[in-house]
Amino acid sequence: MDIIVTIFSTIIDQLQKPTLAFLIGGMLLASLGSKLEVPEPVYKFIVMLLLLKVGLGAGISVRDANLTELLVPAAGAAIVGVLIVLLGSRTLARWKGVSKIDGLATAGLFGAVSASTLAAGMAVLDDENIAYEGFIGALYPFMDIAALVTAIVMAKVSVARRASNAEIAADGTMAMNAAPKTEPAQIEGLEKGLVKTILVDTFRSPAISALLIGLAIGIFAAPDSVYDSFYEPLFRGLLSILMLIMGMEAWARLSELRKVAHAYILYGIAAPLVHGMLGFGVGLIAHHLTGFSAGGVVLLSIMAASSSDISGPPTMRGALPEANPSAYVGTSTGLGTPVAILSIPLFMALAAAFIG
Repeated sequence: MDIIVTIFSTIIDQLQKPTLAFLIGGMLLASLGSKLEVPEPVYKFIVMLLLLKVGLGAGISVRDANLTELLVPAAGAAIVGVLIVLLGSRTLARWKGVSKIDGLATAGLFGAVSASTLAAGMAVLDDENIAYEGFIGALYPFMDIAALVTAIVMAKVSVARRASNAEIAADGTMAMNAAPKTEPAQIEGLEKGLVKTILVDTFRSPAISALLIGLAIGIFAAPDSVYDSFYEPLFRGLLSILMLIMGMEAWARLSELRKVAHAYILYGIAAPLVHGMLGFGVGLIAHHLTGFSAGGVVLLSIMAASSSDISGPPTMRGALPEANPSAYVGTSTGLGTPVAILSIPLFMALAAAFIG
């Protein structure tokens, strides 16, 4: 009973903090029909600065990090990304009325990471003076790329098999002999350069590029002074504007869900919580193996609960043009992102209860 009271009081308290308050404020403005707009270039500039800040901070911390302490959470992050997609392939992608391609694309976005949600989690922990590993930002690409590659490969293989079956069905006399010849050839051709293409496209995406260059500079250069004097002071102000934008965007995307199956609504609400608990469990394992901090466990949970809002959608559009953006973007931005951000207090309370 005490845990429930603690979780509830933590949630109420955090809803009043700037990070979550700006998100809710944006949703309220959009619901009231406000014409407030933030120009797209400004939005992209804010995201770039936030990701550079996260990357620089992670790189500076990686310089002094113990290799084992970094590798265990990194491996855990990649595993979580893959597991989320596999879970989506067994649930949403098999739901009646849901296209398998759309279901896998949606699962891929939910397995990937939202940079803004991660930044929001860091801000909340900073406000509460809860310590976490500085290299947390370096875990972002492990989960993000693992989820996107897994989802796209599974979707492409599904398309190849479906095309193979259709070709075989068109000629009943070849049904017994065509399957062994056509399907392996298609899948082999598919797998040849697919993973490499996905990796290249993902690394070239704006979000990952900004994060990785910040990470590299933090590790191999000495950006501490510009980090402390420029990026750190701007962080919370820029994040508040981003949360306002995301709140308005989330409300606008909710209308897109009317065009697709109601299964997406249920998935968008439940998946962040289920995925976050999966991340929390992996974080606990890392905690017991390497002493991974309670704050680190919370942020790994937030990464797992989040769904990609920057790098994922363009990656999916390019790799799976047949997938319906209203399904995977609407579910991700319209429901997944606000639920993930609003669940931050839940994971904080769980960490306090199980780790202390």
